[in-house]
Amino acid sequence: IVFRPQNLNLHELAYEVVDLVKDIAEQKGISVQNTIPNTLNVYADKEMIKTVLRNLVSNAIKFTDNGGFVEISSKLTDTEVFILVTDNGVGISADDIGKLFDISSNFSTKGTNEEKGTGLGLSLCKEFVEKNNGTISVESVPGTGTMFCLRFPKYCGERE
Repeated sequence: IVFRPQNLNLHELAYEVVDLVKDIAEQKGISVQNTIPNTLNVYADKEMIKTVLRNLVSNAIKFTDNGGFVEISSKLTDTEVFILVTDNGVGISADDIGKLFDISSNFSTKGTNEEKGTGLGLSLCKEFVEKNNGTISVESVPGTGTMFCLRFPKYCGERE
């Protein structure tokens, strides 16, 4: 995959992801909200970040019961941009969190409607985020929900 970083409008990117997953979300009666401001940008590879967001939002839908919610939001500090994908799904145990990004564990569980996965998606997400000078982390409470956090450096204008 060719690495092509550019200034990206995160609201537009999240909108594209929501549009891609809306049919699956509607089938489960899940509300997917994009609350990222129209003005928030990040310098990153569009296809990589779109793939990461699509995977995280798809997973959130997969592990959220019918009638739940998924939100793509953001936080901004003086030095960093945070993209948060939050759900009120089944959550992840502390033991399993350690396996999520480890490609050698091939960790996978079925979704709330018995949806299947390969166990490779989050390993790829981690690789793509790190390629874009970012980090990915997760917080979860079983039975309450999960929040994935992408953290990127805040840039003023394009970087080479």
